[in-house]
This record gives sequence, structure tokens and C-alpha cells, in this order.
Amino acid sequence: MLRPLLAALFLLSIAAQTRADECDALAARIAQATGAKKAGRRVGPSIDVRAASGVKLDLTCRAQPIVQASSSDPSPSAEYFRELTIAAELVVGEPASVVQPILARAYRTALSEGRKSFIQQNGWSASCYTDSAGSLRTLCSVGRIPTE
Repeated sequence: MLRPLLAALFLLSIAAQTRADECDALAARIAQATGAKKAGRRVGPSIDVRAASGVKLDLTCRAQPIVQASSSDPSPSAEYFRELTIAAELVVGEPASVVQPILARAYRTALSEGRKSFIQQNGWSASCYTDSAGSLRTLCSVGRIPTE
């Protein structure tokens, strides 16, 4: 009775380690693509990457990876959107030329409507939240939509 339980726990442990290794590899690719010296330290399912431009990206790996960026500026810089788009291309597997306009539309919608904007596109999504009064003015994310 104990052996099947131990075997199942062992297999779950291996699966979790495989996902962690895949997430670390994805973070390293994002760091390289954005000119970062290296990916940051893992904290639970998340890894921070500070792009060469100074934009801080957060890669979270659960069922599907999600990359997000926040900004305290009243209007995020062009670098903010460029770095998030580059990282998103690696996360969702769509060309940056496809991701960029969807992300821009999510941002414009959130800004104009004063609410979180969520746009689904071919198995992935882009979302943005804006707050004109808070210390976190913009939070945008891009990721695959979990199938389970």
C-alpha cells in the first residue's frame, strides 16, 4: 500500500522538476532575447528578468507560462511594450508582429474603459490593467490559455 503512494509521489516530484527546468530554460531565453545579463532568482513558480533597458519582467510557470510587466509611470515606455512583446513571443510561440498589436489594443482598452482588458487570440491571451491613481499604474501580461 505504501509503495504505490511513494511511487506516485516520486513521479510527481520528477514532473515538477521537469516543469521547473523548462521554466528556467525559458527564463534564460527571455533574458538573452531582452539583453539581460541573466535571469533572476526563482521564487516559487516565478522568475524575474530585468531586461537591459531596465524593464522588469516576471515569468510565472504553472499549467502554462505567463509573462508580465508592471510600470509605475503614468504611461509605460516604448521599451516596456517592446520587452514584454519579445518575452511574450517566446512564451506563446507567436511572432512579435502578431503579439504587439494585441497587447497594444489590450492596453488602450484598459486605459480608455478604466477596467482590466482581456483579449484572447488563438489559444493565448493578452491582458492589461491600468490605475491612474495607484503606485502600480500599468500591469500587462501575456500567456497561453490553460487547456485543462
